[in-house]
Amino acid sequence: MATELTAEELWQPFEPDVDGPWDLSAAAHLFRRAGFGANRQQLEAAVRQSPQQVVDELLDVPEPAEFHSQMQTLATAAISGGNVEPLSAWWVYRILGTPRQLLEKTVLFWHGHFATGADKVTEPQLMLTQNQLLRRLAFAGFGDLVQQISKDPAMLLYLDSASNRKAHPNENYARELMELFCLGEGQYTEQDIRELARCFTGWEVRRGEYRFNRFQHDTGSRAFLGTSGEFSGEQAVDVVLRQPQTAQFIVSKMLRFFVMDEPVDVVALTAPLARQFRDSGLQIRPLLRTILTSRLFFSRRSVGRRIKSPVELALGLLRCLEGTTNTVGLAKSLQQLGQGLLYPPSVKGWDGGRTWINSSTLLGRSNLMRQLITDPNTRFGRQSLPDYLSAHDLKEPAEMLAELQLLLFAAPIPQRARDSILSLMKPRSEAALAEGLHALCTLPEFQLC
Repeated sequence: MATELTAEELWQPFEPDVDGPWDLSAAAHLFRRAGFGANRQQLEAAVRQSPQQVVDELLDVPEPAEFHSQMQTLATAAISGGNVEPLSAWWVYRILGTPRQLLEKTVLFWHGHFATGADKVTEPQLMLTQNQLLRRLAFAGFGDLVQQISKDPAMLLYLDSASNRKAHPNENYARELMELFCLGEGQYTEQDIRELARCFTGWEVRRGEYRFNRFQHDTGSRAFLGTSGEFSGEQAVDVVLRQPQTAQFIVSKMLRFFVMDEPVDVVALTAPLARQFRDSGLQIRPLLRTILTSRLFFSRRSVGRRIKSPVELALGLLRCLEGTTNTVGLAKSLQQLGQGLLYPPSVKGWDGGRTWINSSTLLGRSNLMRQLITDPNTRFGRQSLPDYLSAHDLKEPAEMLAELQLLLFAAPIPQRARDSILSLMKPRSEAALAEGLHALCTLPEFQLC
């Protein structure tokens, strides 16, 4: 792709053969970003369609009634003991089995954005309710999502908004609504926080549900973000959403999550996207479609320009190789590695990008992948690794390596590493193939997506 394309042109739809090939590698890139990866059969089906058709399917594929019923049953069982940890394992299981990869990837994005931690909200039903809220509205209007999350019992408790009283306003939610959820740093004043907090007085949690206590609500006039009036909490959220910076802030975060970790001149790059987002009334679905079908998304500026999170690292391997494993153990390992689902480190969520990589986490990532690959509970297409590869007509180590590179790697494997791994895999025993696969998973190139 020509480097002189304008920002407007970069967000135009990707045209195969004009902007680059639409082949198995390009499809694998799409599935790694719009989900957690795809197997060979899914990639072959994808390249028989256009990129736009594949993205539309990812956005609109229905959830089978049987899968939905199974998830409901498992969620009920997960929260029955009063502990949130089984719910984290339930979400890992859901990601592994869902036919709606893009939905779960977007729920993960919103979970990091509206970060709420089970270390403080210890009632599993509340965490499940929030997770279901994020899933229900993941592709809807951002305004609807913010309004609903503002009244979500888990969020109310996590940011102490449930104790917001007119005599003693609690400013936590007002601050984070502007700084972390809608506007970003430097877009408000301390006076804005104090005045906005008054709008949310009287919002409570009773019997696990949101309740408005009119006796604790401050009914006086307040002034914030350049406007004034006797705003309710809902009206105050609308005031925040109407700020011009809201669209820019959200599309910039989505750019980093779905396209690249370290964009250059992010304001100029995202200006057309922010304009589209504002003009659509902050609708999420068309925004995602534009991002995932764009020239920029399939360009060298995107491919291999993100560092995998621990969830992407482990679940990506399993999704690409039709893997299943002990999700309870995997959920705990992800938490130890810094990305426990439902356990974000703070209200800021996960910083992502280069923060995932240091000497300690590289060792932890290697150990996680070894544990995952060698766990007797881990199966590939319900088979051992050698049987799975053989079933896909991969007999020789060179054929196996080529297939694994296609499915798992966004960047080419250096020749020296290829030679070393082929040597490890040469005996073709289960132990040898597991050792070779683990060696692949420790390469710097494997950390990229």
